[in-house]
Amino acid sequence: MIRILLADDHPVVRAGLRAMLTLDEGVEVVGEAATAVDAVSAAEELRPDVVLMDLQFGASSAAPGLRGRAADEPVSTGAEATRRIRAVDGAPAVLVLTNYDSDGDILGAVEAGASGYLLKDAPPEDLLAAIRAAAAGESALAPSIAGRLLTRLRSPQPRLSPREVEVLRLVAEGLSNGEIAARLFITDATVKSHLVNIFTKLGVSSRTAATAAARAAGLLR
Repeated sequence: MIRILLADDHPVVRAGLRAMLTLDEGVEVVGEAATAVDAVSAAEELRPDVVLMDLQFGASSAAPGLRGRAADEPVSTGAEATRRIRAVDGAPAVLVLTNYDSDGDILGAVEAGASGYLLKDAPPEDLLAAIRAAAAGESALAPSIAGRLLTRLRSPQPRLSPREVEVLRLVAEGLSNGEIAARLFITDATVKSHLVNIFTKLGVSSRTAATAAARAAGLLR
């Protein structure tokens, strides 16, 4: 029996996944998490075999009490939650199930330790096959995702960290440095530091140019 934890901030999505998975006698949904923070806590407590992880959670998903690698980085995204979950001994496999398929999202999830990456429009049989593969310690990338990943690795592009992609995504939404700092629970100085690194990596000198360059390189959705 493969024990599964569902991590998604949309109740309807979790309900749909639970209903679909209960039709298979080989899997069991042992818990649900609506935030990235809860996903880490539930994975530690329930010890599932596989975590089905969304990448983007609502702004309320971040909590100052649970931090990422840097002292000022709370766990607020699926990629950061994946990294935290995979960092412990005997960690469950993490299978990303999301709507987002930008190169930045894919690479960020794989680098964080995800065993597989599927889009939410994948057929149920593909999802179940991916769950079984992840539980067996195998890779479970959708063919289209695997192809893009190979292309990306063969033709290196500027590499932004998951946090830098998150900052740039908020820049693209029109948020100021102060608003980004508040959204991500970091300081204004940290936002500025991330932007300096982003500008350097992309070879640009403005927020508008950085957003355009990142979209052209497939780093932003």
